[in-house]
Amino acid sequence: MHAVCESRDLAEGQSRGFVIEETSLLVVRRHGQVYAYRNRCPHRGIALEWLPDQFLDHSGSLIQCATHGALFLIESGECVAGPCAGQMLQTLACQEQDGSIWVSL
Repeated sequence: MHAVCESRDLAEGQSRGFVIEETSLLVVRRHGQVYAYRNRCPHRGIALEWLPDQFLDHSGSLIQCATHGALFLIESGECVAGPCAGQMLQTLACQEQDGSIWVSL
């Protein structure tokens, strides 16, 4: 497990990107729970964000691929709209412990 940030550095409804051991990933906090995914759209294998730490759609309720507009459920990583509908983001195990967010690659 790798510590990616302190818990207080990921507010409710916020997303952040990190690179750990050359793996690009994103974390999102929704309803108090933290979710982590590999930062790679299943459609083209490209990074999801359009600006640093900007992984969510305008409503803040879905992860969005900035290139093709695919939308993914935050809770599962399932694509619910766009060119990769039905496919999934690669889930990374994560947990909050001792005031930090930890992710396993």
